[in-house]
Amino acid sequence: MIVSGTKELPAPRSTVWSVINDPAEMAKLMPGVESFEVTDDRHWTAKVKVPLGLGGLKMTINFERLEEREGEFAAMRAKGQGVGALMDMTTSFTLADAGEATSMDWEADVKIAGPVGAMGQRVLQPIVNQQVQQVLGALEERVTAASSS
Repeated sequence: MIVSGTKELPAPRSTVWSVINDPAEMAKLMPGVESFEVTDDRHWTAKVKVPLGLGGLKMTINFERLEEREGEFAAMRAKGQGVGALMDMTTSFTLADAGEATSMDWEADVKIAGPVGAMGQRVLQPIVNQQVQQVLGALEERVTAASSS
């Protein structure tokens, strides 16, 4: 399932880049992060609890930075594993100046396998959309705070 969009962020591009290019900052944006560990500047791991119906799905997600053009573009892959689910996500974003603000075009290709994946796109799409909106909302808060400090 592919989700994409454009988000206007009320901060200069350099501020937005500094937040989204820092794995520790990215961990703060993700809902349900229980622990986080950086292996090196291209690899990091998060243990998360994804809200899924009753309770939640605990997953270990390994992130890998695939490509970047500083201040402009980045792509990464996230592979997650939990009881009843395997997730493979490739995501990318492109930043552009928008006056005093920054415009971010983003796209994520999310694949979920296992019994959870068998629930189908109709069930999973609203959950994925909710997670994306939470991340984008948290990103807006972080870059707003970073740009005013």
